[in-house]
Amino acid sequence: MQAKRWDEILVAEHEMIERAMDVLKQELEKMPGSSGDIFAIKRSMDFLLEFGDRIHNRKEEDYLFPLMVEKGIPQDGPIRVMLGEHEYERDLINQMVTQSPQLPNMPEAERAEFKKKGLEYLDIRANHIWKENDVLYAMGRKVFSEEDNTGLVEAFDSYSIGVYGEDFDAKIRKMLDEVEKGEAARKSLIHNLSYEQIDAIMETLPFELTFVGADDTVAYFNRLDKEKIFVRTRSVIGRKVLKCHPEKSVDQVAKIVSGFKDGSMDMAEFWIDLKGDKVHICYYPVRNEQGKYMGVLEVSQMIGRLQTLTGQKRLL
Repeated sequence: MQAKRWDEILVAEHEMIERAMDVLKQELEKMPGSSGDIFAIKRSMDFLLEFGDRIHNRKEEDYLFPLMVEKGIPQDGPIRVMLGEHEYERDLINQMVTQSPQLPNMPEAERAEFKKKGLEYLDIRANHIWKENDVLYAMGRKVFSEEDNTGLVEAFDSYSIGVYGEDFDAKIRKMLDEVEKGEAARKSLIHNLSYEQIDAIMETLPFELTFVGADDTVAYFNRLDKEKIFVRTRSVIGRKVLKCHPEKSVDQVAKIVSGFKDGSMDMAEFWIDLKGDKVHICYYPVRNEQGKYMGVLEVSQMIGRLQTLTGQKRLL
């Protein structure tokens, strides 16, 4: 079996990055008239940020570039250019990731700006890949010894294993496969958990959750059969949410639910004094990736102890 080479590893990673870039480009070209496939946009950008920047670029910045400088390649030449482009790409893709949840409701003018930013990122990244493949890596090949190659390969593998484990290559290819298949391959992280784990997690949360479905019917609450801030028993399941609140608050509850459904509200927040403590209550609309309304999540928590915290208590 032929031994791996540092440049072959990086070029192969460039090819995977370019595949995610193609998916993003296809969706950007649908704008501004359409918001495109939001799932495909998010997945492609996640891959470009997580793998393209935090894995691939990090290998270059932490291992390749320092070794090139050590071997006599000037830091103020192509390496400085590459580092500057890494920073610019990183800034652009981070901006896009932040803005992407608003795409379905963006005015066309703002969507056009998002598209412009995305195409700028793709253009810079494509030229960057060409410069590394054809110029920078060729410079490295001239000055690196076989020992240097072995050291870089080991460093690259060690870094990837540290992030994703021994099967990092399979995990990365699976991520890319989901990017290219788009909505058809959509999976949330929840599939990594068993039913028992999900139930245990929900019961362990230090706050109370109640979920009301899109039909305004109570479908779930956690901390079953445990002491709760607000008494809830199994009999509440299946009841209309307006029948679960005091008469004087029904109008306010109806207004909140209506605001969540029409998109005019994205949170409702209250706090009260109860049992010698302060209770914080928040309502959030629950939506799927396409923005479709699925229901309301109520989150209640005793916060008196949190209000007394001062200074810092660090893990390290």
